[in-house]
Amino acid sequence: MTGSRNQAIVKTSITGVAVNVLLFALKIIVGTLSDSIAIILDAVNNLSDAASSVITLVGAKLAGKAPDKKHPFGYGRIEYFSALIISLLVLYAGVASLEESVSGILHPETPSYTAISLIIIAIAVVVKIALGRYFVTAGKRVDSDSLINSGKDATLDSVISFSTLVAAGIYLFSNISLEAYLGAVISLIIIKSGCDMMHETLSRLLGERVDADMAKAIGKTIMAFPTVHGVYDLVLHDYGPDSYQGSVHIEVPDTCRANELDNLIRSITVAVYEKHHVLLTAVGVYSINTVDEEAIRIREEVGSLALSHDYITQMHGFYLDRAQKTIRLDLVVSFDAGDRRAVFNEVQTAIQQKFPEYQISMTMDTDFISS
Repeated sequence: MTGSRNQAIVKTSITGVAVNVLLFALKIIVGTLSDSIAIILDAVNNLSDAASSVITLVGAKLAGKAPDKKHPFGYGRIEYFSALIISLLVLYAGVASLEESVSGILHPETPSYTAISLIIIAIAVVVKIALGRYFVTAGKRVDSDSLINSGKDATLDSVISFSTLVAAGIYLFSNISLEAYLGAVISLIIIKSGCDMMHETLSRLLGERVDADMAKAIGKTIMAFPTVHGVYDLVLHDYGPDSYQGSVHIEVPDTCRANELDNLIRSITVAVYEKHHVLLTAVGVYSINTVDEEAIRIREEVGSLALSHDYITQMHGFYLDRAQKTIRLDLVVSFDAGDRRAVFNEVQTAIQQKFPEYQISMTMDTDFISS
């Protein structure tokens, strides 16, 4: 998958560089001859798009490097940085074009359009629409933020080019030049787009919640093993597109032997990697009471008490040790709670009061998938 993914990104990026350089050359000639600020700004945008494609290409090459001693988790996150650089380029282009447009409003110049120049701009609109769709489609197919951002930028450029045509039409029919004003509006749209791209990319870099469907699918795979009674605490770390590593806890009967657990954990790790391309670096184990009927009854009572609270979404890891007179369990407290620790302490006190003869050992847990 990784090899074909990199090939797709490289192919798409090279196409983007070639098309944008060609459009830049045509538009800069047309813009200079017609003395059109809008067309010249449009040409500069094409040059920034070509630079974006180069950044995407370099990012994909670096991200495809094999893990080494210094970076054992690989270089996949470089793609997120390349996407961030592209968003900064878009933002810069928007600010620069706004500056030029304001200058055009304050010091207006009369444009001079020709039929050939308008035809070239019209062709550019169609080309940029097609290029934008090509980039976005390829980006979604291979999960590349850089390609998707480049595609969005190309789509914006098609809007800019079309707006230039509209401004030219208004000028030809009414002799009123709206280029600078139109350029200011478009510049604000570009700035907003750059900010949105940056926000999305920074969110990926900070670490987003794992897709719920993916988490459910992994849980279903693990639950398919008869010995597993529950799957909890799934934590996945994103080391680049299609590169996840993580950990999970499973509940198994307290009668399981060490060799059985070892075989089970190895089998789970292989199954999850083969089906979901996720490497589980750790599989923790919760033992649950399956023989002691009194312990099973108390488990049900504790679960009923805990889950009756609005902000307790899950109880797991319950085990009662009669000899040691201890009960251990984990409670998941929703992020919707104003004070998660206060909720946890309240429930812990209620459980301790109901079972004073036991020492209650509880951990406040987080569901990183659905809470």
